[in-house]
Amino acid sequence: MLLKNARILVIDDDTDVLTAVKLLLKTEAKEVVTEKNPELLQSLISSTPFDIMLLDMNFKSSINTGNEGIYWLKKVKELNENISVIMITAYGDIDLAVRSLKEGASDFIVKPWHNEKLLEAIKGILRSKERSASGTMQTAPSIGKEMIGESDVMKDIFLKIEKVAPTDANIFILGENGTGKDLIAKAIHEHSLRKDKPFVKVDVGALTETLFESELFGHKKGSFTGAGEEREGRFEAANGGTLFLDEIGNISMQQQAKLLSVLQNRQVSRVGSNELVNIDIRLICATNLPLVELANENRFRKDLIYRINTVEIVVPPLRKREGDIILLAKHFARTYAAKYLKPTPEFDAKAIEKLKQYNFPGNVRELQYTMERAVIMMEGDVLSATDLIFSPIETAVQEHNEPKDMNLGVVEKNTILRVIEKHHGNISKAAKELGITRTALYRRLSKYDI
Repeated sequence: MLLKNARILVIDDDTDVLTAVKLLLKTEAKEVVTEKNPELLQSLISSTPFDIMLLDMNFKSSINTGNEGIYWLKKVKELNENISVIMITAYGDIDLAVRSLKEGASDFIVKPWHNEKLLEAIKGILRSKERSASGTMQTAPSIGKEMIGESDVMKDIFLKIEKVAPTDANIFILGENGTGKDLIAKAIHEHSLRKDKPFVKVDVGALTETLFESELFGHKKGSFTGAGEEREGRFEAANGGTLFLDEIGNISMQQQAKLLSVLQNRQVSRVGSNELVNIDIRLICATNLPLVELANENRFRKDLIYRINTVEIVVPPLRKREGDIILLAKHFARTYAAKYLKPTPEFDAKAIEKLKQYNFPGNVRELQYTMERAVIMMEGDVLSATDLIFSPIETAVQEHNEPKDMNLGVVEKNTILRVIEKHHGNISKAAKELGITRTALYRRLSKYDI
C-alpha cells in the first residue's frame, strides 16, 4: 500500500505533537485524523477504516498505571487487529516501548523524531502489510555484523539499538566485563545519522589525573612538560560523530566535574589555552558497575549520571543468554577454523554439554578465547569436550568464591561477614545488599556472635 492511499489516526495529549504530525502527513496520506482523548478510540475506529495509528505511551488520564500506552494498544487490537500501531515514546520509556512490540505494536518512534525517520517507519509498515497480503516474506534488520544472539534479551537489545541509534540521545551501556559493550557502541554509531563521521573510543578509566584533560580536551604546545606540540583532544577528534567513553565508572570526582562542565556547555578548552572550541558529538558511555552502586556509594555525581543516561542499555552476562552460548561457540569455531586453515569443526554431544554447563564468568570474551584454543588443539574435524579448556584465571576465581563448608548456618555467616567487609562495616549498606532490614541483620550478628 502506498502512503497516499493510507488513512492515519494520531492519538496524543500533546497539541504540539498532533499539529506537527498533521502538518507532516496531510500532503502525504489520504486522510489524517488527530485526537487528544484516547477514550474516543472506539468511536473513531468504528467509523473509519484506519490503516495506521500513532499512539502516545503516556496520557494524563484516569488510567494511572504508568503504562497507559500498553493499555490503549490492547484496546486497539481488540477493536481492530488489522490496524498497525506505532507507539510514540520519550527516551525514558524505551523499555516500555520495547515491551509494546511484544504486545502487538508494529514499531515505535522516540520524541523528538526526525521527520524522514517517521515517514520511513510508516512507509515500511505499509510495505510490510502489502507483502503480507501478497504472501511475500520479509527479513528482519541486522544490527551489527559481529553481534550474534537469538535469545529474547538480545533481541530486545537489537530492537532498542535500532530505535535509539538514529537519535542523538546519550547512551549509557551497563554490563559485566566481556559482554560486548564496545560492539553495542559501534553498532549504535553505524546505525546513526553520524555513521559517516568519526567514532572515537577512549578508555577513560585508564587515564591518570594529569592525562585526563590533555587526552580528552587537547593541549597547547609547551603547556606542560612533554607537550612538544599542539594536539587536539578526543572531543575535537570526534566532532560531528560519536565519542565512546569506556569504563566511565572508574573516573575520579574531579574528572567527573570537568567532564560534566564540557557536556553542559558543549565547549572544550585545550590545556594551556583560554580559547573555547564548540563541539558537536553523540556521547556513549559504558561501565561494568551497576548503576545503583554508582549512585549509592557517592562515587559518581548524580547530575553527571542524568546527563549521560538519556537511554540505558543493560547488556546481560552470557550465562543469562539462554541458547546463545552454542550459537556463539559455533560462530567463533568457524572464524578461527578459517584463520588457522582448519576444517570447520562439528561439536560432539559432550562438548555441547560442557559448554552449556559452564558459567562463563568472563562472558563472551572468555568463550571467544576458549574456542580459539579449542580449534588450535583439536584433531580432525570434530571438536570434543577435552578440547575445551576454560580460562584458569576465571575458574580459579570461581573456586575461590565457592564455600568449602556447605552447612547452611556457616554459609549464611560467611556471606554476612563478606558483605560487611565489602562495605567497611557499614550495617545499613550491608543490610540493603543482603536484602534484609538493619534489625534483622543485627539479630543474625548476635546469633553468629559476630
